[in-house]
Amino acid sequence: MNTSALGLRVLVTAGAAGIGRALASTFHEAGAKVFVCDVDADALSELRAEHPEIGTTLADVAVPSQVDNMVDLAAAFLGGLDVLINNAGITGPTARVEDIRVADWDRTIAIDLNGMFYCTRRAVPMLKASGGGSIINLSSIAGRLGYPLRTPYSAAKWAVVGFTKSLAIELGPSNIRVNAIQPGVVEGDRVNRVIAARAEAAGVDFETSRKQFVSTISLRRMVSAQDIANMALFLATPAGASISGQALSVCGDHGALA
Repeated sequence: MNTSALGLRVLVTAGAAGIGRALASTFHEAGAKVFVCDVDADALSELRAEHPEIGTTLADVAVPSQVDNMVDLAAAFLGGLDVLINNAGITGPTARVEDIRVADWDRTIAIDLNGMFYCTRRAVPMLKASGGGSIINLSSIAGRLGYPLRTPYSAAKWAVVGFTKSLAIELGPSNIRVNAIQPGVVEGDRVNRVIAARAEAAGVDFETSRKQFVSTISLRRMVSAQDIANMALFLATPAGASISGQALSVCGDHGALA
């Protein structure tokens, strides 16, 4: 199975930490030339220290002018484009729908959906000029399952699936494949804080809370950022050459969100 990314020119949004960092590192180690943007200057500095060969810039994907500048810098650094990974996203507010502030709704949609559009509209001409390529959009299992109290995030991630499918049909004749990855619960500090808070609220210990947290996952465990990066590498390389228009869950078979 050929998952070599040798010679691929790859742009990753929000690529300096978390899943984005795993994506950037994995493609770099597989032979790709990689450029990332992020809003976190410190995380970008850490990435450059570890991988000085990876190009970086500050950019907020919710701001079209910053996206334009970022894509211009990426084009100059990479010399073209073969793979766009739309990874940038935020979790948004946790509240009943009647209590969600309009500003919080708008910010979630601006980053999780509009930013994906801003990046894609600029990237597609570059992919066409390269003779084709791959777009990988990060959705979520919240884009497959209902997610009470998290309607802005879930709405955006469902929209990403529709965006992905429509683009796959539109861009297929140009040899551009478009897929979405739907991560489940990704292990790390953020989810550990959530579990700890639930444990405190329920009056149980951390391990009991963790087991409850993964009880609706068939594999009874979370996924890693590396699991997501591995799927992206598969989709973008010859191994995934016939896959397009799909929303692929990497979640351990997560049955419900609550």
